[in-house]
Amino acid sequence: MQMKSEQIMPPPRRGLGEIAMAPLAFVMGLLDMPLRWLQKTAGISGMAAFFLMPNMLIFGVFVLLPFVINFAYSMTGGTALFLSDRNFVGTNQYARLFDCSNYLDPNSCAEDTFWTAVGNTGWFVAIQVVLMLLVSLITALILNRDLAARSFWRAVFFFPVLLSPVVVGLIWKWILQRQGLLNFGLYGLGFDPYVWLSDRNWAFAATVGVSIWAHMGFYTLILLAGLQSIPKDLYEAAEMDGTRPARAFWRITMPLLMPNLLVVFVLVLIRAVQIFDEVYVLTGGGPGTSTLYLTQYIYETGFATALRNPGLAAAASILMGAVLVVLTLIQLGVGRSGDKTGGKS
Repeated sequence: MQMKSEQIMPPPRRGLGEIAMAPLAFVMGLLDMPLRWLQKTAGISGMAAFFLMPNMLIFGVFVLLPFVINFAYSMTGGTALFLSDRNFVGTNQYARLFDCSNYLDPNSCAEDTFWTAVGNTGWFVAIQVVLMLLVSLITALILNRDLAARSFWRAVFFFPVLLSPVVVGLIWKWILQRQGLLNFGLYGLGFDPYVWLSDRNWAFAATVGVSIWAHMGFYTLILLAGLQSIPKDLYEAAEMDGTRPARAFWRITMPLLMPNLLVVFVLVLIRAVQIFDEVYVLTGGGPGTSTLYLTQYIYETGFATALRNPGLAAAASILMGAVLVVLTLIQLGVGRSGDKTGGKS
């Protein structure tokens, strides 16, 4: 029998995508060689350390190193900006901040402005955190319902989060100033215009309201994600048992939403203590010192005033950071103890 000659098939044509990816594949092949050698030499743990090294380097340069420098500044005195030109004073800056005969009366303190800022920050945190949690929770519960154009309303509530804090401050300053939009509306209704940002009480309320308006969308999104993760079967079973909606909320929704609420509480607390941008643009700390908060005091003491004192500002920032760490650890401890108690029950 005569063997048929085998037909030689032409090589498959390479697509445009393969041609375009060829340089990248070549580079990845070159990188693959040292990575394989590193894996054989250092093992899996060494590879993990290798990939974590860039993040740790960034953390060290932009977080750990500034903290060390800031702590060094808090041990020095004078108005010089460079650390090499400053004098070592030990803990004198901390002693100056705590030099008070009555901590409830800022006028009795050597640094009365610091304790005024501490008092204002304390009131701001106490009011803003509670209102932020309530408003965010109520908004999340409403947006979790079957509403018409629900995606649109979620985007509307989240939109202020995308704005810069400076833009937020400018928008609300334009609304609340003497010739602003709010007074224009009041004048149209027959009322006399009012200088909202020149009244101590209204200026403080404005800082609280503006901060809630600007950031509630982010915390609402966290709580909404927690609500959507709760199985609907639990509510259906509760409804079959004749459980009232209020009881289902306290017995089902709140316990299962507590981890999200804990995260939101910690984030809101940290953000409230560090409030600065929108308040600085909106009121500048005024009228007087009624809206002067701790972060603005640190900024003005270290940079903005003619007789700046970077050491005193650094000491105040170290104290603020320590308070935040303590409050966060306490809250996390309470959350963990609650989880253990819930697990045992």
